[in-house]
Amino acid sequence: AQVSNPAIDSLREELVMSLDVYLGQRHSLFEETPEHARLLHLSSPLMVNEEVDAIKLIDTDHFSAAVLPCLFPVADGADGLEPALRQLCADAADAIDQGNNILILSDRNVDAGQAPIPMLLAVGAVHHHLIREGKRMRASLIAETGEARDVHQLALLIGYGASAVNPYLAFETIGNMFLSGAFKDLSDIRQALTNYQSAVAAGVLKIMSKMGISCVSSYQGAQIFEAIGLGADVIDTAFAGTPSPLGGIGVREIGADAIERHQRAFQADNGVRLEDGGFYKFRKDGDYHGFNPEVVRGLHRALETDEREDFQQYLGLVEEREDPVSLRDLLRFKAGAPVPIDDVEPIGDIMTRFVTGSMSLGALSPEAHITIAMGMNRINAKSATGEGGEEEWRFYERRNGDNPNAAIKQVASGRFGVTPMYLAEARELEIKMAQGSKPGEGGQLPGHKVSPYIAAIRHTLPGTPLISPPPHHDIYSIEDLAQLIYDLKTVNPRAKVVVKLVAEEGVGTIAAGVAKGYADVIQISGDSGGTGASPLSSIKNAGVPWELGLAETQQVLVQNDLRSRVMLRTDGGFRTGRDVVIAALLGAEEYGFGTASAVAVGCVMARQCHLNTCPVGVATQREDLRAKFTGTPEDIVRYFGHVAEEVREILAALGFGSLRDVIGRMDLLEPVDKSGDPRARTLDLRPLLWVPDDERPLSSTQERNDRAEEILDDRIMEEIADALDGKGPVKRSYEIRNVHRTVGARIAGEIAHRYRKKGLPEGTIQLHFSGSAGQSFGAFCHTGLRLILTGEANDYVGKGLGGGEVALRPPPNASFVACDNVIMGNTVLYGATGGSLFAAGRAGERFAVRNSGAKAVVEGVGDHGCEYMTEGIVVILGETGRNFGAGMSNGIAYVLDEHGDFASKLNPEMLALARLTADEDVEVVQALIQRHVQLTESRRGQEILEDWERYRPLFWKVAPHSAMTEEGPQTIMSRHLKSLRAALAVG
Repeated sequence: AQVSNPAIDSLREELVMSLDVYLGQRHSLFEETPEHARLLHLSSPLMVNEEVDAIKLIDTDHFSAAVLPCLFPVADGADGLEPALRQLCADAADAIDQGNNILILSDRNVDAGQAPIPMLLAVGAVHHHLIREGKRMRASLIAETGEARDVHQLALLIGYGASAVNPYLAFETIGNMFLSGAFKDLSDIRQALTNYQSAVAAGVLKIMSKMGISCVSSYQGAQIFEAIGLGADVIDTAFAGTPSPLGGIGVREIGADAIERHQRAFQADNGVRLEDGGFYKFRKDGDYHGFNPEVVRGLHRALETDEREDFQQYLGLVEEREDPVSLRDLLRFKAGAPVPIDDVEPIGDIMTRFVTGSMSLGALSPEAHITIAMGMNRINAKSATGEGGEEEWRFYERRNGDNPNAAIKQVASGRFGVTPMYLAEARELEIKMAQGSKPGEGGQLPGHKVSPYIAAIRHTLPGTPLISPPPHHDIYSIEDLAQLIYDLKTVNPRAKVVVKLVAEEGVGTIAAGVAKGYADVIQISGDSGGTGASPLSSIKNAGVPWELGLAETQQVLVQNDLRSRVMLRTDGGFRTGRDVVIAALLGAEEYGFGTASAVAVGCVMARQCHLNTCPVGVATQREDLRAKFTGTPEDIVRYFGHVAEEVREILAALGFGSLRDVIGRMDLLEPVDKSGDPRARTLDLRPLLWVPDDERPLSSTQERNDRAEEILDDRIMEEIADALDGKGPVKRSYEIRNVHRTVGARIAGEIAHRYRKKGLPEGTIQLHFSGSAGQSFGAFCHTGLRLILTGEANDYVGKGLGGGEVALRPPPNASFVACDNVIMGNTVLYGATGGSLFAAGRAGERFAVRNSGAKAVVEGVGDHGCEYMTEGIVVILGETGRNFGAGMSNGIAYVLDEHGDFASKLNPEMLALARLTADEDVEVVQALIQRHVQLTESRRGQEILEDWERYRPLFWKVAPHSAMTEEGPQTIMSRHLKSLRAALAVG
């Protein structure tokens, strides 16, 4: 019912008046001419009720709206939906023929005799029908619906063709909640409505951004979705082109669901409350959750007693449920000839194939993170750091033999904690391209979980929200991914490189490219699981089950004769040995347990990780809650021991002696009898179980997937062996070409491996190069290493710089003006944590992106300079591109603004400007320029120093708003000044 309230009535009148103003304006791209379209401009695709009411009244020369009811007769039952849908499509086409150019698809006026057509089905069907009729461009679609309420639902409606959505029931509900006093902190209903509208709009924008889409108009109708369990008739009718590999229910089944919901609504008494379905948090009689309280308690009991009988009861709770909830529930093992269990490989060999999920130090408490690592190391399995980094002391074994070092160290787009030492101490380096439970989103750590301890490890300030955006700034193609793989194998040749992909349609093709890019391990992450930090809306409706992604990857790699080169790993909701064996049959050689490992050390699935209020100290940074952590490495050992024992039992029943024998044997699986489940019966599992018809290897046959080539660093290391041994300084000179990539990284990694965080004394190894360097020159340069290039370099110079010095200068006989020309490419200093870079010339785009501690001087940069910077000092002696400092949360930039236009290029959301007035600012800038001149012989730098009084007023100091008045910047400058003074003294 419409809410009657003076505040709402006033708001309604205001909105209608503002809409009238819009309708009186004519909008064109450049100038107003009769040929240009008239547009009704909306500030958001989320429309409030009054805006839709006003549009319904439109009848002008340029706009005419038609309301199309999206209802079907309850008396017709489930069979009534399909003809109603056909009639709706015909009515839409007729409405356009009658001159209407705004079609409002509305499910208002539902009553006891009329049920709503599901709005997504209605929008998609009309959208595609009008496309087929050649009329789609003649009208806009507005969805007026009581169904949509959350971000995903609104994104779907826009993604399948709606220009705007009016979730009227959500607004009416908010109005009623306001009147009932639910929002005690709000005095104005407008604020309540605006808060919802803003939150949902921000959520849609976030979804768009992770897909690389900037404009709603580009997202509208783009269909960036994948379907699970929808049949061909539904796809053809409403979602043409959307992948739905297993088929599923049809229009009739959807109609039956709509009728069932309708009947429940109209048979209920007025006093009955709506059910809480338990979509996010467990509710009795609500949605099934893999780790419901009974399962969690069962696992804790089994680990406490360490009795096989108790673990069997846990398995019963997991597997003996009435309805299937995952694809593997629809599969069973084919009967084989059993072998004695004594003939099956021991649990110790099986456990080496287990890994934990990449849960970061920050998402998890230090106690939980360390306990899991020690437990996995005890069984010679592997834990993963996530993208948060680790402290140096964790790289050392304890006196009792426990090792808190995580074997797998992740490299994500944020590059948090990625130092040369971190990379050098890894058994595996994992490139996080995506995460199954929130593909494309990257990592998220809310500010209240960034404690001083976490901030120090991640090279940022406490309380700063940390986000790894979807794209790596050094990966825009499969070739760029191959370059990062090359970088990581160069800095640590002992480590394997893992590329983590999300299970989705087409992942097999991507995996083939990753194998050709020389990754050693490919991980396919499924849609199940959590993150320990992410917002709730980020772990739903994302990705597909790992069974689909793994099967496709296995099939494509075998077909292309690439399977033997790489190891396959998968994760996403693993809980039992049965999960492991099914994954093995579908092609995986290693198996990831994320949430399960957290539950094993005490997690009770309170599902409030993102709030920093974990009651058992597993996923919180609050010291009072961390004190409640009771997990031990023994919990990890016991859990995986029981899982491995179950694997042995299944292998024995199948007649095989090891997991190696069954990898890729999809022929050993078959669909279960689904006659009792009409929904499950609609799925076609043949694509999941298809085995390529050839004799090519079904599993990896080589230890590593390396390039067969010698790199320049290997030759250099032979010549500087004494210096690496700490026997004194060395200087060498080399010619360099653009085929020489990642030069210096192998040396830096060796320094970090031998001397850890401290490195070697400054300038111990000084290498001069002449020519054109390839990508990643000076990547991960560590303390004690100085690289000087006379010439030019490609992208990624100083990537991950961690303490050394890198300098670039033009040839002394160059005929061009250095400061007016580009000397290095894009994404320079990406993820740097220390050290210095000096370049006598300009840099490309994204200079110092994610800089977390390096000092730099450059003579001009392209767009997006200092993007996402979290620490360090940058001096720019020339022009910048647009969007400077976007997301810059800490650190300082000093920009010379000779043309007076820098303020227009700054992204002001987080930053403030000030002139150089403090003596310490002046000293820092002058010292950096002096060092710049020392190493690069920059004419530009020398000119500025010689005429300092003229140039000083032209500098801007750029820092976050809060930092301009706090002690943070002074602390940063003091620390960097100390190293600068030392460097200037040494020369």
